[in-house]
Amino acid sequence: MSRRSKVSDIISEEKNKISSLENKTDALDLSLQYEKKIYDLEQMLDIAKSFCQNLDFDNLLESIVYICMAQMHVLGAEIFVRDLITNENYVLETAKDLFDDNDKPSIPVSSPITKKLLDVQMPITFDELKLLIEDQKTLETLKALSPTLIVPLIQKTHLNGLLILQERIAIEDDVSYTEYEQNQIMSIASLASVAINNAALIEQSSTDMMTHLKLKFYFFNILSEAIDQAFLQNENIGVLMFDIDFFKNFNDTYGHECGDYVLVEVANIIRKSLRESDTASRYGGEEFTVLLPNTKTEEAILVAERIRAAIDTHDFIYNNLHLHVTISCGVSVFDASDNLVNSPNEFVNQADQALYISKSKGRNRVTLYRKSENSR
Repeated sequence: MSRRSKVSDIISEEKNKISSLENKTDALDLSLQYEKKIYDLEQMLDIAKSFCQNLDFDNLLESIVYICMAQMHVLGAEIFVRDLITNENYVLETAKDLFDDNDKPSIPVSSPITKKLLDVQMPITFDELKLLIEDQKTLETLKALSPTLIVPLIQKTHLNGLLILQERIAIEDDVSYTEYEQNQIMSIASLASVAINNAALIEQSSTDMMTHLKLKFYFFNILSEAIDQAFLQNENIGVLMFDIDFFKNFNDTYGHECGDYVLVEVANIIRKSLRESDTASRYGGEEFTVLLPNTKTEEAILVAERIRAAIDTHDFIYNNLHLHVTISCGVSVFDASDNLVNSPNEFVNQADQALYISKSKGRNRVTLYRKSENSR
């Protein structure tokens, strides 16, 4: 065999080796891609389970935010959802530490931005949105959140909200979103939208539309769970029952609109006086109840007195009239060793009996339930 022939054979053999290596590399790359897709599908199943199991509205939104931050490698995320009461605006519900209830940023349902997001049905960057829409007020609202991607939360043909992804963690100085990542976040957004809709239905069905406090049946459900937990963990929990003094006089003297105004103002004062872990409800008419988890007797009385004093000193103004409103309160505290109640009804009834004593002793006061004073 000639030298040239030997060289040709060696070159051919090397080419075959290189081709084999390339095929193996391609196969390895393909295998890695499939493994990532399988992993992402498993992640999506876990996310779907997490969303389905969480029907508390605020907790669900918080869960969506943290999952999106982890999946998309961003340092922050926020969610606008439809106002559950008026349905006229998409309200920022996830930045409670930054805004009061009355000052939350909002986007009108009628805004061209919401229509555009419903039309494109895909994530869009803020710069892209600016080129498509001239709604400066809404653009300024979004710009303040430093969005890197705006994701529509769509269920069927309805826009349930907007997911705002904020500053992205740079990977090799690239902060853009690949097509695969955009499809992935839309899959998460679809699951989130269904979960938000379900949680919103439960929220609406358990909320008093006038005062925005919880309804009586909801209060009893969570009180039952709280009693069980307090017993198992040897904790104290408090129940407060409030009744607006001489409420009928407001209706009879100034009309039912005035009575409604007083109810709403009192409900707002109660809500603002509580922790996030506490629950206030409109028990019925002009009566309100409050659940205070992990709260001892002295703390429960302090909360009740704070609410009573805040209402007593509040300037209620209706049609340029200054009204003086007071409230009476009864307090009961669960204690496994001293006051072991057996049911929510018994617990609330104790607070109601203490409230009766407050009323009989002149109103505008707080009374603690004591077994020796529970007879009327």
